[in-house]
Parts: sequence; structure tokens; C-alpha cells
Amino acid sequence: MSDPDRPAAAPALRVTGLLERYGLRPKRTLGQNFLADVGLCEKIARTVSPTGTGSVLEIGAGTGALTAPLLALGCHVTAVETDRALCQVLRDTFARPIEAGQLSLIEADVQEIDLDAVFGALPGPRTLAGNLPYNLSGLLLRRTVELVPPPERSVFLLQLEVVDRMVAAPGTESYGALSVFVQAVTAPTRAFVVKRGAFYPQPNVDSAVVVLTPLAQPYLVDEVFSSVVRAAFEKRRKTLRNAWRNVLGVGLAELEARAAEAGISLDLRGEVLGVADFARMASGLRQQRREGR
Repeated sequence: MSDPDRPAAAPALRVTGLLERYGLRPKRTLGQNFLADVGLCEKIARTVSPTGTGSVLEIGAGTGALTAPLLALGCHVTAVETDRALCQVLRDTFARPIEAGQLSLIEADVQEIDLDAVFGALPGPRTLAGNLPYNLSGLLLRRTVELVPPPERSVFLLQLEVVDRMVAAPGTESYGALSVFVQAVTAPTRAFVVKRGAFYPQPNVDSAVVVLTPLAQPYLVDEVFSSVVRAAFEKRRKTLRNAWRNVLGVGLAELEARAAEAGISLDLRGEVLGVADFARMASGLRQQRREGR
């Protein structure tokens, strides 16, 4: 529900006109593909915050296309943007919400800030959102799933292929290490597809909005779990016996014993194992290391 006393958010301007006004062009080095469909931005904002309450940490605010509808819904937004010129655009466009304390702007590279500290300082409920540049999506997803405390939800616009890998089920072509790592701590859902024409400049691929909801009981993702998963998918055509042998720090006999305890056949390939299977295998290896076997 809107608050009549809350300062109105600045209207979302057409991206091309806004950039021309400031004499700016998209920077390929920063992976800048700006959302240019106002109606779509409003749909994404409602996915980020269905109730219009709480705090949103927006990664890569760009021209403010998503920032504007988030503010209009009533969210308090902390926006991170590395491009100095775009930060000035945001300050000008959203002067009233910034003055009112509804919008905070952090001019910094999201790779270099203490994301846990920034996110943890926000009043709850806390949501993470952003149109993530393709060249940084892997790193930012990893930082997202490692956040403490975890977001109530994370909503990202990503390359469609990446989203399909995140939500893929065991045994499917898209299922891989990314699927396992994401699903070990969240329940990912592909909300809707965003066609390439919704961006300026237009990328060569379609995108999708993905919603990550933290699991009530996430699996332990540590060095052992990561090693088990990565080795299983490094060469997809290998059986687990060959993929894990001489990689996990145990001999063949020990490997067979740990796999048997986990209920895993080493004649299988990694692509058919579920997250729980990898977690059981990792648990057995941790126990073996603790006992010094």
C-alpha cells in the first residue's frame, strides 16, 4: 500500500534520451545493457518486493530503471553503482528520495565492498536485486549465496542460459556445478523470460528473472563439498570413479567405502546426482578426515 506522506519517486526516463542528455554511452567494459522497458521494470520490481515493504540492496542501479519502481512501491533502496557518471545521473534523478532517506547511493565496485556488512546493516525484511552484468554473474551469485544473514529473497535478471542452469534438475542437459551450488542453499525459480529487445543496447541473448529463496536448512557448502561437486562435473563423460579418483585426497578403497556409505554408485556420472547425494559424500569425507583415516 502506498504512503501519501512518502516523497514520490522520480519517473523512469527513456534510457536513450537520458544518456543523450548527459552525453553518455553504454560502456562495454562494464557490461552495460540497460533495461529500457518501463512496464517490464515495474513487473520486476513487484517480483522483488510483492508487498512494497522492507529494504532492497540493488546491485548495479545503472540509469535507475529498476530503482524508480522500487521506490514507487515504497521500498527503501540502497543502490550500488560503480560508474561515476551514472551515479551523478542517479543523484539528479532521485534527488527527493535521497534527501528523504528513502534511497541511499553507494558509488563503488560491488566486488570491492563488504557486502555482508552493507546488507546486514539494512533494516529487514532484506532483499537483494539487480540486473547483473553477464561477466560478473558467477562472482555475484557466489557472494549472494554466502551472505550472512541470508536475504529473505534475491531477485536477479541474468542471461537465460545461466538461469536455466541454476534451476536445472539432475539428469538434464543444463544441470551442472552451478545448479548444485545454488540449490544447496536456495530454492531457485525462473519467474519469467526477458527478451533481448528490452535492453539498450540490445544484447545477443535473451535473459530471465530468477528468484532465490533461502532454504530453511541449507547444506554445508565448504571446501570439501566444493571439491566433490567440481570434480564430478569437470569432465561430464567420466564416471564418478574416474572423476573422483586421485582428486579427493583418498585412495580407491577409501573412495569406494565413502561412496557406499553415501549410497552412491561410482559407475554413475555426476550429472545424475542430486544435491543431497553430494552432501552425503562430502559428509563422509569430512568424517574420514577428522578420524585421520
